[in-house]
Amino acid sequence: MYVVPPPQQSDPGSGSSDLRVYQTWKGSNKFFLQGRFIFGPDVRSLLLTIFLIVAPMAVFCVFVARKLMDDFSDHWGITIEVVAVIFTVYVLGLLLLTSSRDPGIIPRNAHPPEPEFLDGNLDVGAGQTPQLRLPRFKEVQVNGNIVKIKYCDTCMLYRTPRCSHCSICNNCVERFDHHCPWVGQCIGLRNYRFFFVFVFSTTLLCVYVFAFCWVYIRRIMKSEEITIWKAMIKTPASIVLIIYTFIAIWFVGGLTAFHLYLISTNQTTYENFRYRYDRRANPFNKGVLKNFGEIFCSSIPPSKNNFRATVAMEPALPGKSVGAGFMSPSMGKAVDDIEMGRKAIWGDMGRGIDHSEGQLISERSTIKEGELGELSPEVRTTVDEGDRVGIHPRRSSWGRKSGSWEMSPEVLALAARVGEPNRAGVGSSSSLTSQNQQHT
Repeated sequence: MYVVPPPQQSDPGSGSSDLRVYQTWKGSNKFFLQGRFIFGPDVRSLLLTIFLIVAPMAVFCVFVARKLMDDFSDHWGITIEVVAVIFTVYVLGLLLLTSSRDPGIIPRNAHPPEPEFLDGNLDVGAGQTPQLRLPRFKEVQVNGNIVKIKYCDTCMLYRTPRCSHCSICNNCVERFDHHCPWVGQCIGLRNYRFFFVFVFSTTLLCVYVFAFCWVYIRRIMKSEEITIWKAMIKTPASIVLIIYTFIAIWFVGGLTAFHLYLISTNQTTYENFRYRYDRRANPFNKGVLKNFGEIFCSSIPPSKNNFRATVAMEPALPGKSVGAGFMSPSMGKAVDDIEMGRKAIWGDMGRGIDHSEGQLISERSTIKEGELGELSPEVRTTVDEGDRVGIHPRRSSWGRKSGSWEMSPEVLALAARVGEPNRAGVGSSSSLTSQNQQHT
């Protein structure tokens, strides 16, 4: 019988009531400015992304845009550099909005939900209480279609439709799209819009730099009346930027095109790679216009987490087991559905526990056959009856045998009293036998 252990309670006088939610957060997130900003555990990759944006733009402004100021009249030359700087700041702002906000994390439960029915597949012996098992899946209706929602063993909740558990951040995220290492954050319901605009704006910025680098090369060709190759040699910074932005356009431009397809069909990256809606109906597809309106014209829901709130102190639970044990849907068996790198831990743990339980059972049989065999039939009968009426091995909080035996004082006293006469009787009988042999 699996029994959910009570949460650990700290000393009320230790000042733990002053802790904030972000200080006791069970996910893998990183918090800054006292919980005002939340990032993924790979937040350091964000510095690399910022460098890949700022460094080429600095080269462009110094070696290309500054040289073009005198080539355009009516202040058009300085406009090129101003637009480049403003565009760069705009892209960095979108990057921070994507990576530093709650992507749509669903708060995990402190206790599993109440089981709705008894698991009839479990073998229940006489006098035993049947165990309660939560169903692995539930069915809900979405736009007239039946969608299965899954139970999360980590967060102890049934995920909402389109929700998934990210193994990197260790959170269940609403409308989970993917975990992006370039922004160091999950992409979900509350930051997908900013993520798409960031990728699209980065593509436009690359096109902007790529185009004006060629404009600068053309200006050199016309002013000095030389070939394009000689003009390119005179501005190596432009050549480096052209190659860099050309590669970047294929990356961020292809990503923009892919997400345009996902938005038009109302899919997420996770759903596209897993469910393959081209082989079955997509229950979330509302048409192209409504799909775009859902992403760009709908209001962003508020966060379900207040990371700066004070942690609520839960009342202490009684230290006794309940009548019926709770079993997780995947407890004691390997989970075939490994999601986003999540490993099946309960199966391995169950096998280890079963192995240790087998050793304890063998030890118990050794004790009975080796030690109790020397006792008299009366004591042996008393011990066997004690096993039947309730003198069992002590059980741990998870319902497994720990191998520690508990006998009542009456049984121990009876064993001591009966054992002494038996040993005395055995000694006297052996001495009489030896005397008879001597007389003979």
